[in-house]
Amino acid sequence: MTQAKADPKLQPLLTELAELIRQARQQAVRAVDTIQVQTCWEIGWHIVEFEQGGQARAAYGKKLLPTLASELTAEFGKGSMPLTCATCVCSTKLFRFVTHCVTN
Repeated sequence: MTQAKADPKLQPLLTELAELIRQARQQAVRAVDTIQVQTCWEIGWHIVEFEQGGQARAAYGKKLLPTLASELTAEFGKGSMPLTCATCVCSTKLFRFVTHCVTN
């Protein structure tokens, strides 16, 4: 960090303000991370529900994830690629499996 030559009396205030800004940035990063995890899980849940249509297993060969990824990438840009969709689905299925194992 470069510091301009300010009145030395201001240094404690500048230090305090800089720390507040660092803390706020860190809190923002954590909040965004939490929202991304929640959104990913919800995306996975919706895809699994759509794909399985209330059944225990999904039909195969529909190429749902590449199609969804293509459409989402066109609208929202990179980050909606097949790997992201697949990760969402996998995390949702894993959560359901673990929940089932723990409760049964």
